[in-house]
Amino acid sequence: MNTPSTFAIIKKCLYFQASIGISGNSFLLFFYIFTFFQDQRRKSTDLTTCHLAFVHIVMLLISVNFFSPDMFESLNVQNDFKCKALFYMHRVMRGLSICTTCLMSMLQAIIISPSTTCLAKYKHKFINYINHVFFFFWSLNLTFSSKMITYTVTYTNMTQTNVLKVSKYCSLFHMNSTIRALLLTLTLSRDVFSVGLMLISSAYMVILLCRHQRKSQNIHSTRLSPRISPEKKATHTILLLVSFFVVMYWVDLLTSSFSTMLWVNDKVILSFQRLVVNVYATVSPFVLINSDKRITSILQNMKWKWHQFSTSS
Repeated sequence: MNTPSTFAIIKKCLYFQASIGISGNSFLLFFYIFTFFQDQRRKSTDLTTCHLAFVHIVMLLISVNFFSPDMFESLNVQNDFKCKALFYMHRVMRGLSICTTCLMSMLQAIIISPSTTCLAKYKHKFINYINHVFFFFWSLNLTFSSKMITYTVTYTNMTQTNVLKVSKYCSLFHMNSTIRALLLTLTLSRDVFSVGLMLISSAYMVILLCRHQRKSQNIHSTRLSPRISPEKKATHTILLLVSFFVVMYWVDLLTSSFSTMLWVNDKVILSFQRLVVNVYATVSPFVLINSDKRITSILQNMKWKWHQFSTSS
């Protein structure tokens, strides 16, 4: 399996994936930064979406740098420090991606909650304290991943059985079984808690949508087709993102557990794992762009103007 041709193909796919993902997330990030200056067009979820796009941009850039020899050779810094910084920040960004997606799911569940429910009473308080939530997420993940700095070192060509290669230039020292089990338990606890909240929020939103659908069918005749509200469309988007995230998370968990627990030094498996980790970061911005009427209207207007320009010239 460890063939140069297979590794080269996966590496090219990783670069292509990163270029698409960075472009989509950058467009999303700059659009929401622009909307922050227009209060009348701002939505409750804009800041969370902006934060998710930023996290994914950094995450994809780090993944590319893991495989880029130019980055390691050009920076006038010791390779050991580069490996520690890259691996540490990638772990932090991965954790922030999980937490932010969970926050988006919970926030959308609160937004669509009927005014008679207890969740609706905390809507404005939750939105006002969103910056505090982000600070908590950053503090948690920066602290949570700090232990990995000790075990990250520069990879050497020497035959070493006590290291796990994570890229061409970086590797991990062999951990004590107790420490490895502890880190795995802590990581799984955070991830399971976040994924659990996503699933609970998603189930709650599905129940609300089903109730709303039944009420709509009673009010409107079967000949009429009422338009989908922006809140309902946004809820569908969040449900799609959460479902996709959960699927990709379990695929990533299986591949990473296989390589870590068995201490597999196969660059093809490790590269494929990196590819899987970045799938959600690559796809999510385009799902969010497609669901935002403000963005689609701008793109349609640009398309119309371009069509007018091309036909007139």
